[in-house]
Amino acid sequence: MAEKVVEIENLVKRYKELVALDHLNLTVEKGEIFGLLGPNGSGKTTAISCILALLNFDKGSVKVFGEEIQPDSYRIKQQIGVVLQNVAVFEELTVQENIDYFCGLYIKDKAERKKCVEEAITFAGLEDFRKFLPKKLSGGLLRRLNIACGIAHKPKLIILDEPTVAVDPQSRNRILEGIQKLNREGATIIYTSHYMEEVEQICSRIAILDKGRCVASGTKEELKAMIKTGEKIHMEVMELTPEQLEEIQSLQHVYQLTYDKGMLEIRCSGGKHNLVRILDYFQQKEISFGRVYTELPTLNDVFLEITGKELRDLAEG
Repeated sequence: MAEKVVEIENLVKRYKELVALDHLNLTVEKGEIFGLLGPNGSGKTTAISCILALLNFDKGSVKVFGEEIQPDSYRIKQQIGVVLQNVAVFEELTVQENIDYFCGLYIKDKAERKKCVEEAITFAGLEDFRKFLPKKLSGGLLRRLNIACGIAHKPKLIILDEPTVAVDPQSRNRILEGIQKLNREGATIIYTSHYMEEVEQICSRIAILDKGRCVASGTKEELKAMIKTGEKIHMEVMELTPEQLEEIQSLQHVYQLTYDKGMLEIRCSGGKHNLVRILDYFQQKEISFGRVYTELPTLNDVFLEITGKELRDLAEG
């Protein structure tokens, strides 16, 4: 049986009339990269604050490493690293001095701390920037410094809240590879992001929050199996009549279609050989068509069907 690193049971948090967390239940197991998704206002940030004992809650319990977390649970908190969306470093300190300062909050032995700081600098790819002030760094390098400050003390649990927002592709790849390396070295990670491709790439299990509740959880394959959307078929077709569209809609496993500016999108609810069946129809009716391609369901399809919102749109909003 897997060891539980975080256990949240029936957690309720209210802000006057607003219920931010509504009997939330979540479990994060040792060794996971656990994706935490949800639209804005779903309760993700509140849940993280409760895990860190930064907020009092109205009901329920939060255990970290098997113990109830309290504001003065310093022994537990020493094993947690936090990298928040807003970069939190000291502008008057250099890259190396910033990492040394944050590492020093947890590690007092100078020799050990020096070793950890050097490893964090190497991990984040900041060797050539150790003497730079934060204002001289690009956005991507600043994000990498933020991460280095949060993980230098080698925590067993790392919470990463939108660590790749507004960074260049090179830095994003470096950050994602670094997160996977930390995980391979034994860290359990809670990861929030508005970028579905990141979550699909690195997360072993995912929970979707909406209105303060966990509305779905599982591996990406398990989540995709929960929704109606299966295969999506896209076809370039110059002319289709309303009658033809009705006939396509009535084909087996077709549950939704859209036709706009010569592009037909057909959503199928599971089933096999959907494309073959649709191409047979076009051949029988002698309807000409151009490019055809299919897509399997994505996490964004899961998110849209479960919450009614597209996460990629929320990232831009």
